[in-house]
Amino acid sequence: MARRTHVLSALALAAAAALIPVTATAQQAAPGPSAAAGACRGPVRPASQMTVEDCDSPARIIEKAANTVPTAGQLAWQQREVTAFTHFGMNTFTGREWGSGTEDEKLFAPAAIDADQWMRAYKAAGAEQVMLTVKHHDGFVLYPSRYTDHSVALSPGSPDVVAAYVKAARKAGLKVGFYLSPSDGAELPHAWHAEWVEKIRAKQDAGQSLSLPERMALEDGDRAPAGQGRFGNGSPVTARTIPTLVPGDDRAARVRSGKLPTFRVKADDYDAYYLNQLYEIFTQYGPVEELWLDGANPWSGSGITQKYDVKQWFDMVKALSPDTVVFQGPQGVRWVGNENGTARETEWSVTPHTTDPWTGLGSLPNDSTDPDIGSRDRLLEPEVNYLQWYPAEADVSNRPGWFYHQNEQPKTAAQLMNLYEKSVGRNASLLLNVPPAPDGRIAAEDVTQLTAFGADVRRIYGTDVRDHARGPYTFDRVAVREDIRHGQRVEKFAVEARVNGAWQRIAEGTTIGHERILPLPESVTASAVRVKVLESRAKPHLGATTLHLAGRG
Repeated sequence: MARRTHVLSALALAAAAALIPVTATAQQAAPGPSAAAGACRGPVRPASQMTVEDCDSPARIIEKAANTVPTAGQLAWQQREVTAFTHFGMNTFTGREWGSGTEDEKLFAPAAIDADQWMRAYKAAGAEQVMLTVKHHDGFVLYPSRYTDHSVALSPGSPDVVAAYVKAARKAGLKVGFYLSPSDGAELPHAWHAEWVEKIRAKQDAGQSLSLPERMALEDGDRAPAGQGRFGNGSPVTARTIPTLVPGDDRAARVRSGKLPTFRVKADDYDAYYLNQLYEIFTQYGPVEELWLDGANPWSGSGITQKYDVKQWFDMVKALSPDTVVFQGPQGVRWVGNENGTARETEWSVTPHTTDPWTGLGSLPNDSTDPDIGSRDRLLEPEVNYLQWYPAEADVSNRPGWFYHQNEQPKTAAQLMNLYEKSVGRNASLLLNVPPAPDGRIAAEDVTQLTAFGADVRRIYGTDVRDHARGPYTFDRVAVREDIRHGQRVEKFAVEARVNGAWQRIAEGTTIGHERILPLPESVTASAVRVKVLESRAKPHLGATTLHLAGRG
């Protein structure tokens, strides 16, 4: 495909943001066998997922990539540039990072849960969305679930943390996400767990090093998992109804009348359990804007695995909350590949897949940590069968751990600004974890740095330097954008400034996407700025380019 150089003035860039939105279908349907002969000759229409046909030429595959666009939910998600992550749960009170699933529910005993204070801290940092760990790998649930005793129902005061969180977030004008760990230590099979603990003891006696899950299990070795042994128990897949009503279920009348929907699924014990929990949180506290599906399994190395039928999860979430974006889900969002909060210099929101994204978690053909996941070379690899819009989320904790530990210190405002420019400024969303302390509040030292960080973001990026002067303008950062309603197309670009009447190149980059922030080595004073698109997959659609001055720090 020919690549053209496009030059847009600052005025043209601003005007580009007013383009009519592109309407996208959820998935461009694959043609049947009878249509195969003409499958690669029809027009390529915008869609959030594309099928790569055997007859597609390289040029047509690139054309499909150029026309892969976000869903309405994804577009809104990418405009919410910072999400505050809230790791709060059993580990907050045990001092752990990964729990065992055998902990006594009474250990979860916050003196109070000041969710309003959490939201004030998150908003001060500039977050527009918040996300709560409803259930971490230990299986302890922060609402009174009907399907497990390992929840706040047996904790002092039976606090419904999820309800308090959602109420406070909505009152503060923040969007909401839920983290519900697929792995569940509370549901480990009891007999297997007892044998495993004995093996760990023997391993320790032999002087062998223990993994983190093994150390936690050994500490709690005399306690059995708190649940019913459903995770990886080898139970048969049978027909089930979700919700699975329990004795005295308060939803029975609404289910019978059709006020609450039902789903017929085929699932084993654990998949049914997980589907029932998804149903609970979406019907009781939803709809929500994001669902986070962590792929970690602390027990896989010890022989326990659970096969997930994720398509049933995705289908049910889609039915209950159509605009929810799912982390690791189809046309959702993906892990950036590290837990440092930084994105790649070349970060594509369009990714290739060998398998249908609706059938697995993640499903990237190359590892998420690979430095290249979306280039032309990747798109044109022979095993690629699908393309989808799949933007990056850069997760990082404000403290060394994900849960609060008293001896740890939060990141400084300057460190957070550096992460902001290397995540939001590289076509990703920043997922910043800020864990509350056991007293149910975010610590004062965290609040201080978060507030300073948010103030710096607003000071630097809240306005364009041209809003306050006729020119020439002095700036040390340039923010360039694509109108991603038309997809992500720019592969190489340059920024030029007119200094003393002469144009000179001051910055260049590869991908743009939602936003690309280019910090300059030194400040520039110019009368005009322009962007040259040097390489593109199709006609580029740029958004506004803005100029900013950090000036200090």
